[in-house]
Amino acid sequence: MKSPEINNFLDETAVANFGRSRTASMKRWICVTCGKSASEFSDELSRKEYLISGTCQACQDIIFA
Repeated sequence: MKSPEINNFLDETAVANFGRSRTASMKRWICVTCGKSASEFSDELSRKEYLISGTCQACQDIIFA
């Protein structure tokens, strides 16, 4: 569990960069980066990464390529 200050920072950064809140995106299981569905992942590690960063599998594949 992240502190409220960290969550606020992550939300503000996401809004500034992607136009959407990380917290709100994750509640709807959409990607904070691209706005598409974030409900299918290639493995458990990728699903856990979503819970940290809010990025879908396709965006993770680009970021971590």
